Amino acid sequence: MAEVQEKQDIRKLSVDQLKGWMAEHGEKAFRAKQIYEWIWKKSASSFAEMTNLSLATRQLIDEHFVINAMTVAKQQQSNDGTIKSAFKLFDGHLVEGVLIPAADRMTACVSSQVGCSLTCKFCATGYMERKRNLDAAEIYDQVVAIAQQAEASFKAPLTNIVYMGMGEPLLNYAAVLKSIEHITSPEGLNMSPKRITVSTAGIAKMIKKLGDDEVRFRLALSLHAANDEKRNRIMPINESNSLDNLAEALNYFYKKTGNRITFEYIVFNNFNDTLQDAKELWEFTKRVPARVNIIEYNPIAEADFTNTGADRLDKFAAFLEDRGVSVHVRRSRGKDIDAACGQLANKEGN
Repeated sequence: MAEVQEKQDIRKLSVDQLKGWMAEHGEKAFRAKQIYEWIWKKSASSFAEMTNLSLATRQLIDEHFVINAMTVAKQQQSNDGTIKSAFKLFDGHLVEGVLIPAADRMTACVSSQVGCSLTCKFCATGYMERKRNLDAAEIYDQVVAIAQQAEASFKAPLTNIVYMGMGEPLLNYAAVLKSIEHITSPEGLNMSPKRITVSTAGIAKMIKKLGDDEVRFRLALSLHAANDEKRNRIMPINESNSLDNLAEALNYFYKKTGNRITFEYIVFNNFNDTLQDAKELWEFTKRVPARVNIIEYNPIAEADFTNTGADRLDKFAAFLEDRGVSVHVRRSRGKDIDAACGQLANKEGN
């Protein structure tokens, strides 16, 4: 085990760092580009796969580096086709990712942390301890594995990625952005950033940083209540990131990037599902250019919340639509295998 720890994951090196290392060890610089292509474009999980390198070169890099590839520890398929995977990391930790198939798209939902520190009251991951952040390669590996599942099970390519799995992406800022860089790069998976959505519980200063970095992917805010008193009760992060602060940060992000924001709004029975709640949400959408995804709640053992009734949900959505808000009601997928929104928690892992 000590020997593995001494070796650095080669995927932590930039192509320029790799070129420098190869030159120091008497190898031609272009070999670094070949290795980089194997790692990020062809998703190689071992040096033995790099067949256009000489055996001596492969042995050299194997002596100094490792590829800490993620493996699929468990896979479950829902009655609706949704596939949930427990991914085992090199140090034994588990995270979960989900493939959500639809007629017009194949969406990967990926995790950014092992556990979460934000303790949102309705989310299974929020009841877990945050063990550590994932690195960029570990996030990338989830995307590759889920893309392979889409091809194997549905004969269709992956079309969309949402950072809505375990963890708060903006508390793992650098690795999340680096993973998106590899996913969108022509030297990587070459996916359009417009097909990637990063979801945050709402950390104002990091939302502004996204604007400063002029990111091209889409941003979603897990809102779930449009007044501070209610949001404080279910999302403690709101106590230090009030709706006023978030509105300012989101508008800053919008001005810098031109990307309209999505508000994710789970409707809880007798908590945030009245027409007064809808009115508060409508008023908040007037402050920030946003579309609204209304999400059915998926009950978890740790919380007493239940999903609102169909009639109340329809009235809530109609109230917003009648006032010109772009609304999409997102039906639950994968609920029977605990793969739906808010249910990821590694019940058998860690």
